[in-house]
This record gives sequence, structure tokens and C-alpha cells, in this order.
Amino acid sequence: MKKYDYILIGSGPAAYKLSNLLAKTSRKVLVVDGDEFGGTCPNYGCEPKIFLEGATRVVLQSQQLQGRGIKQAASIDWRELMATKLNRFNSWPEETKSIIAKSHDVESGYAHFVDDNTIEVNGHQYQSNQIVIATGQRSHRLAIPGEQFTHTSRDVLSLPHLPQHVTFIGGGYVAMELATVLGAAGASITIIDHSARPLKAFPASKVQVVTEAMEKRGIEFLMNTSVQGVRQQDEGFIVQTDQGEIPTDYVVDTSGRQPNIDRLALAVANVNSARGGIIVNEHLQTSNPNVYAIGDVISRPQPKLTPVAEFEGEYLFDYLEGKTTAAIKYPTIGTAAFTFPEIAEAGVKEEVARGNSQYQTKTLNLKYSSLAAGQNDQTGKLTLIFEGDALVGVSAVGDNAADDVNNFLPVIGLRITGEEYRQAIIAIYPALADKVAGGLI
Repeated sequence: MKKYDYILIGSGPAAYKLSNLLAKTSRKVLVVDGDEFGGTCPNYGCEPKIFLEGATRVVLQSQQLQGRGIKQAASIDWRELMATKLNRFNSWPEETKSIIAKSHDVESGYAHFVDDNTIEVNGHQYQSNQIVIATGQRSHRLAIPGEQFTHTSRDVLSLPHLPQHVTFIGGGYVAMELATVLGAAGASITIIDHSARPLKAFPASKVQVVTEAMEKRGIEFLMNTSVQGVRQQDEGFIVQTDQGEIPTDYVVDTSGRQPNIDRLALAVANVNSARGGIIVNEHLQTSNPNVYAIGDVISRPQPKLTPVAEFEGEYLFDYLEGKTTAAIKYPTIGTAAFTFPEIAEAGVKEEVARGNSQYQTKTLNLKYSSLAAGQNDQTGKLTLIFEGDALVGVSAVGDNAADDVNNFLPVIGLRITGEEYRQAIIAIYPALADKVAGGLI
């Protein structure tokens, strides 16, 4: 039985960050992954999705500018776009594996626990007193009749041919972003959600701006609607709901994501978990003192995002290598949905602040700026949340909402006053950053 200083189960952003830091030490490390090396984000998640969003944005902005100096809107050649995407990303898993293998042992296969500090992969057993689980999440699949006819976001991101009509089950980040991409490419889109509105993590007023813009582009929303099954017909499929039947060519189950823990035999290692993932303490340690967990696989209130996973990987390296004894302290985290328009937020949530005398809110319409007027962005709105003189939260909707919110993260995270910001920074003009320095805070 081989023994290691560290065993990393998974190779996604959290584990990759940790493995790169361990590569600078003399530690003996084993990295195991049963799926693509590199994990979801670079292979079939945020990176290829945002790659496709580049072409999507050009098309939708050109449509927005027709009659304002643009005579003909751009269009997407789906096969060519997908070929370009595959050419960029197909080699990444092997390249990632090769990079890790330069410093550590690697094994392709699914790991499961044999005891408190032993795992088995492909019939081989490995032991360590510091095992780190970083297996991430995968798409949730609804247990409905005809579930075999549904697809996941992973399928969509390598879809060779563009269907005429695509139906999404669920209205979260994944559905809204992929619906934006496929809709811009020319597919008809229906989004079905059992809730009253999509993107429930974001402020309702700003989500309404996004949905109205999508509806104007022909995307159909069926809210307060439950999917009961999918059946195949001669041409395409029928999605059965409690409100009727929807004929479609392609069904994507975007009903949520779930932690990748079912293969691990956690009970054998006395590792506790909940519906949201593996339970950890303030040092990312599980109920088994030999086992830690990082990334999207853990149960935590912070958003499950790649930068958060990487932050945990860096923290755990410092903690296990004796560089810190402090509990993990998460920084201010910005989140966004790359729809069109985008929606983003950070810090105290707008709906928490509304009606709470502890906070004061200021909402601004951004459409009057020269930048917004030049892009014909009529959707831009920004809400700032203050606690006394301190900026503690921000939310935005608009063509550049993610960048707009990023402008405020240093002010919130560094806890500086508006005057300190203005004395330290003269931002590029004309852009929202200039308005920040010019007196928005």
C-alpha cells in the first residue's frame, strides 16, 4: 500500500490550486480523478460557457443597435462556433493531467474510502493522514418518466447541431445563461420553472428586467409550472407539465446541481454530509480529522463559484502547512449571471436591506450615460446599500453589470470610505468606475 503526505480526490479548481501550491514543497501527493482532469469549470462549465458568451454578446448587441448606425445584425454559425470551441477546450483535460503529473502521482479513476485514512482506486489502495475531497458537483436529474430523453448543460456545451426548439427545466443560472446563448444562435426557447420567478438568488426587480428583455427576444417563460414527464414522438419530444404539454426538439434538465459524493463511501470513513454537500468546520475539516473538503462539494452558504473554490484551496494549503491557524474567513464575493442583460451583486443583498432601518439604499438609472446610450442599453440600473457611511452591498442589471459590480468590490471588501476612495483613485473616463470615484459613494 502506497502512503502519501496528501491525497487529493478531484482535480477541479479547488484541488488544482492546492496541488500547484503543494508542488512547491517536497510533499508526496496523489491526485485522483474519475472524470476529466481540471473539473467542471474549464472543461464543461464556466469557461466554455463564457467562451460562447463572447459571440452571443456581439450578436445581441448588434441587434440592439439596429437602426442606430448598425444596418445588419450579426448572426451565429453554430457548427463553426462549436468547432472553434472544441478546438480550444478538447485538449485541456490531458494538458491539466500532464501538468499535475510533473509534480505529483496521478490516477484516473473513482476513489472510495476503505477506512478513515485509506482510499481505493481501480483496485489499488492508498493511504494518507491528510485526504482532501474536492469532487465538486454535477447536474441534478429529475426522477420523472422519460428522464432518459433529457440532457445536461454538459451536453449543450458540446451540442453539434442547433435544435429548432429547446426546453429548459429550471430557471437558475445554468438555464438562463444557456438559454441566452442558444436563443442568440437562433433556437426557440422555453424555460419551465416550478417557482414564481427565475434567478431567485438575485433581486426580484432586476430579474424582471432580465426576463422582460429575454421575452422581447422571443424566449418563453412558464413559471409556477411543474414538469411531470417527457415522452418521445415521431419528431421530437413532448414535455408534460401540470399546465399542459409543450412540443420540443431538445430538453435540458437544469433543475439544479448536487454534490459528487455518492461514489465515495463517506460512511466508511465517518465523514458526515448533508443535502448541500460534505459538512466541514471553520478549518474545512470534516467529522473525520484525517479528511478535509474544499470547493463545490462542501455544504456552505457562500456561492459555489470557481474563485471561492480556489480561495479554499489556498486557505487549506496555508492551514495544513502551518502557515496559519486562523479559521477561514471569506472575502466579499461578487456573483453574476451572464445573461443579456447581465445581473450581478455583492455584499448585503438588496432584498435584505429593503425595509430594514439598519440599511439605506440608493438606486440609479444608468441608461443616461454616453456609454449606455452608445450601446443602446436601456436596462442599466444600480443599487447601492449603505450601513451608515459604509457601502456594504451592491446590485446591478445591464449590459455590463458584472463589471459595474466589480467596481464596488474594493470599497466593500477593504471597508474604505467614499472619500478615501476618491482621494486614492482617478478612474478612466467615461465609465462607471469614473462615476464611483466621482461621488456615487
